[in-house]
Amino acid sequence: MKITRLTTYHAAPRWLFLKVETDAGITGWGEPVVEGRARTVEAAVHELGEYVVGKDPSRINDLWQTLYRGGFYRGGPVLMSAIAGIDQALWDIKGKALGVPVYQLLGGLVRERMKTYRWVGGDRPADLVEQIRGYRGLGFDTFKFNGTEEMKLLDSPRAVDQAVARVAAVREAFGDSVDFGVDFHGRVGAPMARALLRELEPFRPLFVEEPVLPEQAEYYPRLAASTPIPLAAGERMYSRFEFKRVLETGGLAILQPDLSHAGGITECLKIAAMAEAYDVALAPHCPLGPVALAACLQLDFVAHNAVLQEQSIGIHYNQGADLLDYVLNKDDFRCDNGHIRALPGPGLGVEVDEERLRHAHANPPDWRNPVWRHADSSIAEW
Repeated sequence: MKITRLTTYHAAPRWLFLKVETDAGITGWGEPVVEGRARTVEAAVHELGEYVVGKDPSRINDLWQTLYRGGFYRGGPVLMSAIAGIDQALWDIKGKALGVPVYQLLGGLVRERMKTYRWVGGDRPADLVEQIRGYRGLGFDTFKFNGTEEMKLLDSPRAVDQAVARVAAVREAFGDSVDFGVDFHGRVGAPMARALLRELEPFRPLFVEEPVLPEQAEYYPRLAASTPIPLAAGERMYSRFEFKRVLETGGLAILQPDLSHAGGITECLKIAAMAEAYDVALAPHCPLGPVALAACLQLDFVAHNAVLQEQSIGIHYNQGADLLDYVLNKDDFRCDNGHIRALPGPGLGVEVDEERLRHAHANPPDWRNPVWRHADSSIAEW
């Protein structure tokens, strides 16, 4: 079997899909994208495609190393996301060729179902209690929301109080019947992170995500030493080499690699194993589409330290399409009491509605994340 062609499809809300075809008629799907830079990643996918067309898709390890080491300059969000999508598609092909889910090729199940959580509150956190109450009726008990709006490097006590008040309202409304993570989203600088963490402690969040930007990773162990709240990060780290340094220095309780950004299943399986060796939990980042989620689930069901799976049903980014709109086997992704069972189909276990994808590709949006500014007009972290 040889790879014959790579085809990319843009689709609302902000996704890029990759179809890898073979001369045996077996097709694999991947989701290589950097949110807001889909066309940049698309160009990288087709450049890297020159290394795989005509090759045997079953040699995933060799192809991955070729894609990574074949260029003198490597790593980073664009190249690693392009590799990730190709890697996902190769695993999809291999599983389909052998008639088994990818998790069977990786050693088999370690759990029967995977716990997921729901996003609430939007970019500027609001209506948290109302939204959580609605999702509670669907069986969910775990949530995540943004902790702040813009926050200056040194901000006023009022800004801290506003952020804490939102969290307090959730705990007051639901008591201990719900768990929630608070995402600082890299909006909080090191001077304010310590103060915010201290004030949040009485409300016992499940974790705080990206307490500071990954560029300031040296603060992870310092912040962890100052708070009992578990700290999580990893969506903006792109290889085991970046995660290696964070694990060595400590501070994170949860790693959040993104299987569409950090080299795909092949690389994230290694990252998960490294985290397990350090007694660090795994909660893959996935505010993306169905192929990305399917890839995450394949890892979740073989990684003993996987504890939570993000998924994008109803997320505030999903304007124009939602997670399952391009999926034919929707029932396989059904959440029962907040859990998804192991996808039963071969390969990644997602059947892509290619006809609908073609229609979406004819007029996709060019999504960009908002550009925020502080009151003095200086740029703010989104």
